[in-house]
Amino acid sequence: MASKYEYKENPHVQLRAQHGPATSENSHKIRGVQESRLQRFNNKLGVGITNRVGTMWAAYAFCLLALVSLPGALASGNTVTIVAWVAQTFLQLVLLPIIIVGQNVQAKAADARAIATYNDADAILHDAKEIQKHLDEQDSAIGDLLDKVAALEFKLLKAQGK
Repeated sequence: MASKYEYKENPHVQLRAQHGPATSENSHKIRGVQESRLQRFNNKLGVGITNRVGTMWAAYAFCLLALVSLPGALASGNTVTIVAWVAQTFLQLVLLPIIIVGQNVQAKAADARAIATYNDADAILHDAKEIQKHLDEQDSAIGDLLDKVAALEFKLLKAQGK
């Protein structure tokens, strides 16, 4: 007896195999976005600048740059000028690269989680395919047994004259 079940692989499996895990490096492939030459240039330029500004060394350099104007702000004696220096000069210059550093750390952690999730899903997919093979073998064995039972039943009915 042939199995009535026919396995059909989900089309997402092939796409998943082509793209790999969803990381910040290959997100445009997964989204299916075709980038123009200008978009690729802008993305590379933005990432390049972010990678340079988003370092603690940039934060230290910006801190030193901000401190250049501190004596002038303090010498003014004006509270508004001092507060403006802290808010507009020091905090913005120094916190910007520090925030970018934190975002880069979080992005690396998210990429690591995406890769781990991808590997887990790949292992589950492999196990599911193995289960499918096992079930196919069981279907075949059950079919053989049903054929034998049908043959025995036929012999019994024939022996009873029915």
